Amino acid sequence: MKIALLGYGKMGKAIEAIAIERDHEIVLKISSASENYTLQNCDVAIDFSLPSSAVANISKCLESGVPIISGTTGWLDDYDNVISLCNSKNGTFLYASNFSLGVNIFFELNKTLAKLMAKLPQYKVDVEEIHHTQKLDAPSGTAITLAKDIIESTNYENWTLDTPKPNEIGITAKRIEHVPGTHDINYKSEVDSIQITHTAHSRKGFALGAVIAAEFIHDKKGVFTMKDVLNIN
Repeated sequence: MKIALLGYGKMGKAIEAIAIERDHEIVLKISSASENYTLQNCDVAIDFSLPSSAVANISKCLESGVPIISGTTGWLDDYDNVISLCNSKNGTFLYASNFSLGVNIFFELNKTLAKLMAKLPQYKVDVEEIHHTQKLDAPSGTAITLAKDIIESTNYENWTLDTPKPNEIGITAKRIEHVPGTHDINYKSEVDSIQITHTAHSRKGFALGAVIAAEFIHDKKGVFTMKDVLNIN
């Protein structure tokens, strides 16, 4: 495949390395939202840019008929508009808050555990995420996905970074240098605790998942998620 990288920071460079290992060609690398670029000769685009750039990048791809995956977080207030544009253009779009294959399995474990714990109100749940100091948004998109998936199966109604009310899931967001990403789900009662954790050891897992997702969508039409890529029903 001929791949456009929209965002050429640390993640973009990691994706480039994995893509080349898998015999793909990088034909476009964009580092700044202000750059004027065209998408000719691109089979698929991968967006790991900034929240302020993501919607413009995604829209440009959809308008140009180029399948686009996005791992940029912090722009989801415009998600419905992007989906409408994709459908109107008969385009191809896949968003994931986290492209790590392990994290997407972790999402499914989290959903299953939430369904079990919904029957045990004596346990209170919280989410903790730790990322590198360069991460601009907090909480992480992954933490928000985890919290929303718990909310779907329980009586919790919202998540918060503040002191949680009884119907809210508290999320703690920490920023520590050189931490690729750690997410903890903690259920605590007076008598014991249950915890599940995903720890990323490097960016390579995120990059591999992004390239695999690009391979999956490049000849398809529609809106997809990592569940489609991993064939998780």
